[in-house]
Amino acid sequence: QVQLVESGGGLVQAGGSLRLSCAASGRIFGIAAMGWYRQAPGKQRELVATITSGGNTNYADSVKGRFTISRDNAKITVSLEMNSLKPEDTAVYYCNVRDFASNTYWGQGTQVTVSS
Repeated sequence: QVQLVESGGGLVQAGGSLRLSCAASGRIFGIAAMGWYRQAPGKQRELVATITSGGNTNYADSVKGRFTISRDNAKITVSLEMNSLKPEDTAVYYCNVRDFASNTYWGQGTQVTVSS
């Protein structure tokens, strides 16, 4: 069983910063990619950023230049540094892990609220 524990969400004013972290534990046989997704009220879950085991990153256009994803392979953690936050960034943010067998795991979600 794989568990993902997220931390770092909260309330911040527009223009502020937050850092999300996610720690993975359990029987993981090889992580292909880790990432963050978000879901705003009334909207579908969407990709925010991903990072592969080789360090290749991918960002949603809406966060490019403002968010930075990083990972620690030894500790099996992934972080998301969010700067210049906007009210439209308000959502529940979910950590995601995909292994080399194409199994996908999700965290419980952490709320990010950006006030205008």
